Amino acid sequence: VQLQASGGGLVQAGDSLRLPCTASVRTFSNYVMGWFRQAPGKDRGVVAVITWGGGSTYYADAVKGRFTISRDNAKNTVYLQMNSLKPDDTAVYYCAATRVGGVRARRDEDFDYWGQGTLVTVSS
Repeated sequence: VQLQASGGGLVQAGDSLRLPCTASVRTFSNYVMGWFRQAPGKDRGVVAVITWGGGSTYYADAVKGRFTISRDNAKNTVYLQMNSLKPDDTAVYYCAATRVGGVRARRDEDFDYWGQGTLVTVSS
């Protein structure tokens, strides 16, 4: 499984950004997908998780109400829509995939495949 995240960039506080992550895999719907982020000097942590068909999602408290994870299984793509961005959202964002766990998959070690990361910088 190869994951390719994109869409990062420099934005101002309050702006929106959408990150797509495309998977090179035969059956994308076999995978739970997650978005993680790592800010400078901090550990990587979960942002959002979406189950195989998209029926269930999980969000970290810091992004709840501002970020939306979604997926299009026909396009092998998972999205992270980020609204009302804050400087604290500045980080490298990674997409990840696993076959198991559902929305309980929230730790780095729960995911088997990782994209290369895309940098989001939010200026104040």
